[in-house]
Amino acid sequence: MAKKKVKAVTPKQSKAKIRKGEKSALVEPTVVHDDDIDPRHQWKRPLQAPGHTQVDFEERVNFRRLHSYRLARVRQALAGSGLGALLSFDQHNIRYTTSTVIGEWARDKLLRYSLITGNGDPYIWDFGSAAKHHRLYAPWLQTDHCRAGMLGMRGAVGSDITLFRDAAQEIKAILDAEGVGDMPVGVDVVEPPMLFELQKAGIEVRDGQQTMLLAREIKSHDEITLLNMAAAMVDGVYQDISEALKPGVKESEIVALAAGRLYGMGSDCVEAINAIAGERCAPHPHNFTDRLIRPGDQAFFDVIHSFIGYRTCYYRTFAVGRATSPQRTAYRKAREWMDNAIALLKPGMGSDEVANALPTAEDIGFPSEIDAFGLNFCHGLGLGLHERPLISRVTSFRDPIELKAGMVFAVETYCPATDGISAARIEEEVVLTPDGAKIITLFPAEDLPIANPY
Repeated sequence: MAKKKVKAVTPKQSKAKIRKGEKSALVEPTVVHDDDIDPRHQWKRPLQAPGHTQVDFEERVNFRRLHSYRLARVRQALAGSGLGALLSFDQHNIRYTTSTVIGEWARDKLLRYSLITGNGDPYIWDFGSAAKHHRLYAPWLQTDHCRAGMLGMRGAVGSDITLFRDAAQEIKAILDAEGVGDMPVGVDVVEPPMLFELQKAGIEVRDGQQTMLLAREIKSHDEITLLNMAAAMVDGVYQDISEALKPGVKESEIVALAAGRLYGMGSDCVEAINAIAGERCAPHPHNFTDRLIRPGDQAFFDVIHSFIGYRTCYYRTFAVGRATSPQRTAYRKAREWMDNAIALLKPGMGSDEVANALPTAEDIGFPSEIDAFGLNFCHGLGLGLHERPLISRVTSFRDPIELKAGMVFAVETYCPATDGISAARIEEEVVLTPDGAKIITLFPAEDLPIANPY
């Protein structure tokens, strides 16, 4: 089994000087300090899910330490990438680098962007009023690095390229000033006009998403705490769902109940809630409708929300009132596949070894692995719903990754029942500790739960 290992770039390696364009001046790169890059894992203690407010009598989440760690991870990944800078339009990358965020509506608009070079501190371009807010309330950023910016809003401004051109020239000037003007720039996602103007400005554009996902791969103690707090909120939501899941209730009513409960507990974004019941369980449609729950239905739900940006991906399956033999058998298989995969999630294991333990497409009635993708797999979890590493029978045999302590996974299994309509869907979130995987999704799922049994 071939394992792909990423060679870490140490602080000493990152001190090599970078020549500033054609000039003789040399710019000293920003050093990654050992204290900042330390994830401060506390593996000998229980994974905590503390109260949501900050208090003076115990440390919960240290947000400035969180920012320093994330920024150090970006600097370290950038130092080993061959890139001179990272230009991000992906909202998760912007938040990871700058610790700034605006409304969830900005997720797909591609109008906010951040820049960090190997020699400087992060820049953020935002709506002018938001940039002013950052200058007032984000003292970890340099005030003149919080700038008003406006691009195409996915084409809404029309075909005039002036805004893109001006932004590209401003970015090029910063790259030159910070000594990396002749080096490639990594970009994650971008509107085509912006890409073209960056190239016209003399910037070589490369894929920066892999560099950012490498940076985000190992979660710190503070990140794991936030992920655990987010999962604890969904633990409570599933208790509410189990009590409300009765004949005559609509799938959409369960979604409304869950969303309201999450926002009441402090969620900053309920990204999606799947609610699937009865004959809609197979094949999995990945949505919800206004279908009425009926006696004997098998029903499963996925709750995707974030707390301080950190997400959940958390499925549970129920039988309504009673369960049939095919439903129980499907659930047992899904649970067995889940337990087998989790047992392999430990530091030093290859992602291809875990993928090999997952059920095949044929096991669940699909003709190929690409047809079955997304039903039995593992994916990294953090600020984004799908982070590295992703483990599946589609990808992991070609490009295996070595697992490391501090990774956080969502592990998903799905098994259709022999009755042709029911199915079991389970998902656990796990933290990889030096001793193996620790489950942080705690609503009981060892056996098929019966909601409101007759």
